[in-house]
Amino acid sequence: MRIATGSTNPVKCNAVRAVMGPLYPGAEFVAVDVPSGVASQPWGDPATRQGAVNRARAALDATGADLAVGLEGGVQQTEFGLMTCAWCAVVDRAGRVGVGGNSCMLLPPAVADHVRRGGELGAAMDALTHTPNTRHQNGAIGILTNDLETRQSAYETNLRLALAPFQNPAWYPVSESE
Repeated sequence: MRIATGSTNPVKCNAVRAVMGPLYPGAEFVAVDVPSGVASQPWGDPATRQGAVNRARAALDATGADLAVGLEGGVQQTEFGLMTCAWCAVVDRAGRVGVGGNSCMLLPPAVADHVRRGGELGAAMDALTHTPNTRHQNGAIGILTNDLETRQSAYETNLRLALAPFQNPAWYPVSESE
């Protein structure tokens, strides 16, 4: 079994290994830098979800893996303010697609303002904390919750949810239109 991750970000790769390793003992894990096909800072669930699907499909095509995982984080405007969102997609060679998410959390006004002005969430968190490259560490979720949840643990949950069609394939038949 060969499992590809559509990113070389260590947080995303570690989340995939943590969840998929026990499910597929002996699996080979490969990471490949592929485009999301959406804005570098996705806005809203639809764009963020599409980015995850695009990454998974591109990783499958680029590596010839048996399964591929795409993880994408974004932001969304809500009645409470700007919030995080995150989605995961898993695809296989038969055309099966699993999608799971969403890690929503209210962002502080200074971070939200930075993102609304065109900045990315990771850069906003770097500026807030005076720490470089937070998106490759515990991310906004970890920073803002004091690691009650981290970027990796949130992605792990989203991946577990996306695996439903692979855990119960009889309930999720692959149709010709997919």
